[in-house]
Amino acid sequence: MSYKLRFIQRFQLDKTAEFMAIEKQFAAFETQYPDFPKGRRYVPHVGSLPVNTLIWECDFDTLDELHCAHDFLMKDDRHEDLFQVQSVYLLEAYTEIYRPYDS
Repeated sequence: MSYKLRFIQRFQLDKTAEFMAIEKQFAAFETQYPDFPKGRRYVPHVGSLPVNTLIWECDFDTLDELHCAHDFLMKDDRHEDLFQVQSVYLLEAYTEIYRPYDS
C-alpha cells in the first residue's frame, strides 16, 4: 500500500521567480539531507488549479511513515526558517493525504 502526502501552495503570480528560487532551496534540502522526505514538484499545465500553484507530493508505504515525515517537516528548523521566507509570497496553502483505493 502507498499513501500520498501532498502540499498545495498558491503563490503571487508576479512573484513566481522569487517563489521558485526559494523552492529550489527546499529541493536542495531533500538532496543534501537524508532525513528529508524526497518529494516531486509539479505546476499545473492544464486543469482546475491556476498556473501559480506548486504541488509537492511524496509517497509512503504506511500512514505512520507519512505522519512521521509530516511531523518532521513541521518541526525541522531548517525547513521552517526557509518556509517563513517563502510564506510572504503565499496566497493559499493546504495539505492533502490520500489513501489507496481498495476495490
